[in-house]
Amino acid sequence: MTTDQPVPLVDLKAAHAEVEAEVRAGFDRVLASGGYVKGPEVTGFEEEYAAFSGARHCVGAANGTDALELALRALGLPPGGGVVLPANTFVATAEAVQRAGLRPVLVDADPDHLLIDPARVADVLPDAVALLPVHLNGQLAPLAPLLDLAGDRPVVEDAAQSQGARQHGRALHGRISATSFYPGKNLGAYGDAGAVVTDDEDLAAAVRLIGDHGSASKYVHERFGFNSRLDALQAVVLRAKLRRLPAWNEARRAAAARYDRLLAGLDGVTPPRTAPGNEHVWHLYAVRIGPGRDRDALLAALNAAGIGAGVHYPVPVHLQPAFRHLGHGAGSFPVAERAAGELLTLPLYPQITGAQQERVVEVLAKALAV
Repeated sequence: MTTDQPVPLVDLKAAHAEVEAEVRAGFDRVLASGGYVKGPEVTGFEEEYAAFSGARHCVGAANGTDALELALRALGLPPGGGVVLPANTFVATAEAVQRAGLRPVLVDADPDHLLIDPARVADVLPDAVALLPVHLNGQLAPLAPLLDLAGDRPVVEDAAQSQGARQHGRALHGRISATSFYPGKNLGAYGDAGAVVTDDEDLAAAVRLIGDHGSASKYVHERFGFNSRLDALQAVVLRAKLRRLPAWNEARRAAAARYDRLLAGLDGVTPPRTAPGNEHVWHLYAVRIGPGRDRDALLAALNAAGIGAGVHYPVPVHLQPAFRHLGHGAGSFPVAERAAGELLTLPLYPQITGAQQERVVEVLAKALAV
């Protein structure tokens, strides 16, 4: 390689360039109307994202954390009930459970795909009123065994990283699913945004009611709620990007396959694995750095060379100070803890070029040889 141009972890400017004209026209429509909350742009996006997800209903929210909380509150679960979720997730999953008046019950991941481990779920099932699997890095958790284990308990899917992903041809498997449209997601807004999808009309109505101050008619509040609505300007952005998302996800798959080829035979690096039945959308491409290697030193070397690598997530939920009250210490979830010290996220986005990926791997290989 002859170029030494920086390679960002995510290139949001490149994505914006593809939708700029459409977004500006949509902003003009909203600004001319003066309707910034709810309205036709939000309704249009909700209908389009429901269809994209293969669901009957979509309800927009202010962000992905709120979307999870709304889904949990809509289910009417008993206060203080245990909700099972993986220890290796972004902290928002556990935050949403606690904010909904419920109790996080953490379990470990499977060592191959780092998704929630059904065998560990079975261990804590008597303490659970719901299951909350996380679809991590762009692929779905093992839903068939989880649904079998759940029985009458609802399964709430954290789909913040899996927009467009399928398992055995389906996106929605549980009763309700929540997603985030944070700017860096496969489908990202120009700020915070989120949504809940479900086939259940009553659940969708409850989510909409709770997220609008518990009010279906002005100044009449049927139940305790809060303010979490998708605004019209974000809906404009999401509608423009949603039209391109299938093609963007295909570009991510091609880039992931290219990394697989480039990394083949590179000692000390294990590429991520796709679980059987999954159609991965590669929100993140996180390799594992082998024993005896200093992951953080490799990260520093990549960053120093202008490669925007990162780490997701260096501290599992149970070791976060905010969740000490759950009573877990180091060693409680060994797979999650080991992954937190080994994972290294390489740049991946729809517009990344083969030359950029070659440079990423070239720099990584040089750093490994030091």
